[in-house]
Amino acid sequence: MGNTIQNKKELSSRLKERAILEGFVVSGIASIPGSSRLKLRTKALERWLENHYHSEMKWMEAERRKNVGLLLEGAKSVLTVGYNYLSEEHDTNTNFKVGKFGQGKDYHKLIYKKLKNVGKWIDSEIEDCTWKICVDTSPLLEKAWAEEAGIGWIGKNSNLINKKFGSWLTLGFMILTKELTSDNQSRSLCGKCEKCIEKCPTNAITEPFVINSNLCIAYHTIENRQKTFPESIETNLNGWIAGCDICQDVCPWNKSVPFNKSVEAKPKDWIKSLNDESLNWEDKQWELNLKGSTLKRIKPWMWRRNIRAILQN
Repeated sequence: MGNTIQNKKELSSRLKERAILEGFVVSGIASIPGSSRLKLRTKALERWLENHYHSEMKWMEAERRKNVGLLLEGAKSVLTVGYNYLSEEHDTNTNFKVGKFGQGKDYHKLIYKKLKNVGKWIDSEIEDCTWKICVDTSPLLEKAWAEEAGIGWIGKNSNLINKKFGSWLTLGFMILTKELTSDNQSRSLCGKCEKCIEKCPTNAITEPFVINSNLCIAYHTIENRQKTFPESIETNLNGWIAGCDICQDVCPWNKSVPFNKSVEAKPKDWIKSLNDESLNWEDKQWELNLKGSTLKRIKPWMWRRNIRAILQN
């Protein structure tokens, strides 16, 4: 294995540097089981579930989400990374709007591949360390652990916000069986600002930090499997057919975020060409377009439903 790193502080620093070399813009480390704040976040999740604010997203109920130790035996640390998906070329089609997170390459695969490379580095540099990669399909209290690792704070729109990169970040995690040096937890810098709450057209942010998915445009355009939308959603779509960025677009922390100039973040051509005629695209055309996209969770019939809802209002 060669000269492995033994010093905990040096190891932690080099691990975070390695993550940045793989293309992440921020990285931080938290120790398991975490601080008392993490317990508060877990209690907040339980209240959110009790209120049925997760709607049909039953996977949010997974018990493992409340205990990171259940995801990897002997877990001692969590490496958190953030990938900047903001592209200068993001499509600004006002008739058929797509959330910026979904315009480039599938971030699940992108983040997993980069973290897999970090894992290879761990295998060659760190003795006796088992690791597990988690992207947002894993039952992990993601934003709470990211806050714990110091890469940002949970804003009033429930998104993680970083001082430099705002909330235009997708998150990735590595759970490790190695005890590492943790970073200082982030503190909220939202202050008295409530622009995200004020500008949400459906009042989905029922109180600071709490989103009622039943009222959220992003939830309905991506997760809702019903043939039609509730009237309160349909009349407020305002062009959104996949996701919704309103609460992020109005956030002051998102006004001067540096762009990701890589091809990974560049919007796919078919997203730029969405128009009335897209309603007539066959399933095969949609499947071809959605290959390698985060948005393939939205099935072809759902795209047609979403487009039809826009055209009818």
